[in-house]
Amino acid sequence: MDLAAEAHDGALVIRVNEDRIDAAVAIQFKDRMRELTAGDGNRVILDLSGVTFVDSSGLGAIVSVMKFLSPERKLELAALTPNVGKVFRLTRMDGVFAIHDAPPGQDFRNAG
Repeated sequence: MDLAAEAHDGALVIRVNEDRIDAAVAIQFKDRMRELTAGDGNRVILDLSGVTFVDSSGLGAIVSVMKFLSPERKLELAALTPNVGKVFRLTRMDGVFAIHDAPPGQDFRNAG
């Protein structure tokens, strides 16, 4: 699973460099996210700007990562493509995660 992490304004921004998070890669995604988020820090922002498809296994993997983080660390999502945004709205997960319109490098302080 190709994920890239960088620090940005006190947050760990993780960009998914894959077009799908589905059953075929869900376990790899969770394992790689656990590796990248193992350190200290408050905010983790998952940049989904390159992801065009998330199935139920992918959604479950993202929720699993959220639960893996300590209670004081939040998993936030950014730059959802229209299809991925629709999955989060239909499953009402848009009420569980802070979702930002802006891609990394822009202001993440205000969740949309």
